[in-house]
Amino acid sequence: MTRNTILFDINETVLNLDLLKPKFAQAFGDDSVSSLWFATLLHSSTVAAVTGLKTGFAALAADILDIIAARKGVTLCADDRDSILATFASLPAHEDIKSALTHLRENGYRTIAFSNSSLALINKQIQNAGLIDYFDEVVSVEETGSFKPDPKVYQFVADHLGQPISALRLVATHDWDTHGAMSAGMLAAYIDRSGAPYHPQYLKPVIDATNMNDVVEQIISEDSDSKQ
Repeated sequence: MTRNTILFDINETVLNLDLLKPKFAQAFGDDSVSSLWFATLLHSSTVAAVTGLKTGFAALAADILDIIAARKGVTLCADDRDSILATFASLPAHEDIKSALTHLRENGYRTIAFSNSSLALINKQIQNAGLIDYFDEVVSVEETGSFKPDPKVYQFVADHLGQPISALRLVATHDWDTHGAMSAGMLAAYIDRSGAPYHPQYLKPVIDATNMNDVVEQIISEDSDSKQ
């Protein structure tokens, strides 16, 4: 089977969320709240997927920000709120991304941005990060009315790309996402951006590294071996 299409999760995997920390430090007096906000956002999107709640990732992001502020007893002014949400749309790429994507494309791969964010937001993020020329296509889950790791969103992207799901590989820094992709029949590769242990009960990809260039080298090597 020819494997020439690689999907990339965007937030945290491709884009660096560290730019949010000073925004949260200003609004909450604690930059670690940025991690709590994003983790809670991902939890909320998973609940939405499981229960069939119809919403958008941006709407959830704004609601979770307000919920976290209420829990922390913080009165979030409009300027701080708007600044955090605007920064989320203007995150820089991790330093290893452009070289890794370039190397994949030089080796005949198609690179696909694939995210829970709306198509408009992903395109804005990719544009602002200077990555518009590094992805062949941008795909959002929004048409499905659900979010990763719902199995139907991985099948959706396979159908959208006109390829068997088993021919696709997702690269992500979230173990629930790689597990979700593999559970749906897709290949995966894990990039460890946080240093946190991979969930021991989740399906784990063979490809696992802390740098995207290393991930890409392993993908190329494994796909080359599979052709022999």
